[in-house]
Amino acid sequence: MPQKNRRDAISATELEVMTANLAIRDLAALYMRGLDRLDRDLLRAQFWDDAYLSYGIYEGGPDGFAAFCIKSLKEHERNHHMLGQHLIEIAGDQAFGEVYYQAYHKLTHEAGEKRDLFISGRYVDRLEKRGGIWKFAYRSELVDWVRDDPCTDVFLDGTPMIVGSRKPSDPLYDRTAMSRKPEPANGL
Repeated sequence: MPQKNRRDAISATELEVMTANLAIRDLAALYMRGLDRLDRDLLRAQFWDDAYLSYGIYEGGPDGFAAFCIKSLKEHERNHHMLGQHLIEIAGDQAFGEVYYQAYHKLTHEAGEKRDLFISGRYVDRLEKRGGIWKFAYRSELVDWVRDDPCTDVFLDGTPMIVGSRKPSDPLYDRTAMSRKPEPANGL
């Protein structure tokens, strides 16, 4: 092999780190999907059974955490979690991560007023690879800022736009609809 190709080739270690990085990013995205779609099983599946979660408002294991989240979020009309920059340090079969997030919650206060609650912060994680699979072993949510404003999405009331919903009603779960083709135009 010419010298140039040896220098440009990706080593097995580099490939393993890139693959781990992608798997860990998928965990974070699936965690958010579980929250937004109120999919308890999907949310729970991102954690090892002996994982510890430290959120201030919840401290404990993944089963109780998944139940806590679903109970809390089902009272909201809508949720939307967005991931930002994601820094991951791989150390063999263990990884440490920091991922920024923004979370939107449409809720109704006790007085009946609809509110837009925005929470932004970071997750600090320790992940472990066991049997070739990466999952969270520790996750902590740090809150950096919060806004609580009167609801401003009246644009969505009565709109013909497709609005996201919870499992199983969300279009994400309608694989048949994703296979549709347009009807042929008459006369063309």
